[in-house]
Amino acid sequence: MNEDRVNSSLPATAPISVVIPCYRCADTIGASVASIDTQQRRPVEVLLVDDASGDGTLEALHRVAAAYPPGWVKVVTSPANGGPSQARNLGWQAASQPYIAFLDADDTWAPEKIALQMRELERDPGIALIAHRMKVVSRGAAPDPVRAPVRAHTISRRRLLLNNPFPTASVILRRDLPFRFNERFRRVEDFLLWAQIGFSGYHCVKLDQVLAYWHKPTFGAAGLSGDLDAMHRAGKEVRQELLRTGLVTRGEHWVARGFGLIRRSRRRVLLMMRPTGAR
Repeated sequence: MNEDRVNSSLPATAPISVVIPCYRCADTIGASVASIDTQQRRPVEVLLVDDASGDGTLEALHRVAAAYPPGWVKVVTSPANGGPSQARNLGWQAASQPYIAFLDADDTWAPEKIALQMRELERDPGIALIAHRMKVVSRGAAPDPVRAPVRAHTISRRRLLLNNPFPTASVILRRDLPFRFNERFRRVEDFLLWAQIGFSGYHCVKLDQVLAYWHKPTFGAAGLSGDLDAMHRAGKEVRQELLRTGLVTRGEHWVARGFGLIRRSRRRVLLMMRPTGAR
């Protein structure tokens, strides 16, 4: 990375609790946690939240935890299936560190992720949320090289109106923020939280680097993101919630709705063009 190489003299750990909601994720959770273990600055703790999977996932989480030093990976259990919002909130509640990072149980991180984000947070403690770019790659693919210089861009109110600029597995935020995931939402719940933070005036930034990876298409695939119509209905509900709570004006609401319709049409076209086996 030349002048932007992550300084090897940095502390070995970062004051971060990583929260991973887990629902029937036994096949993928090992790789996700391994990508945390290989961080140049290792988070202090990892919280795996079983969302009442009922299929052996809980046992798999305990096996993963046992493969690491005692106490580093902790397993949290939900009494009933409540979706990703509830699971993330349970992890948030159990977190001990001043920062929380989110990772989904089928995504992975590049080794430099935490070090680069912590460097920016240490430069500017006023940052409430920091994210970065992500992309879809096949499992086992080599991480992208970090390209100097690494730049952080403030995400404006106008940018937040267009679409979600913060992929969930890219986000680190302050644990003391007065917000939580809205448990009434099982889709687009992440963007609702990021929007509440940004529209409330908190400083949010994004690094111009790919530092995490999806391993399946980001829409039109299996799971909660698979139903495009349901995703767009949820997006509409999120916009209405932001309007109801006064975080956006009526004019901003209509601008966001217009961009939502454009995105919906574009995704339908892309899904029709995708090979049948990849949908």
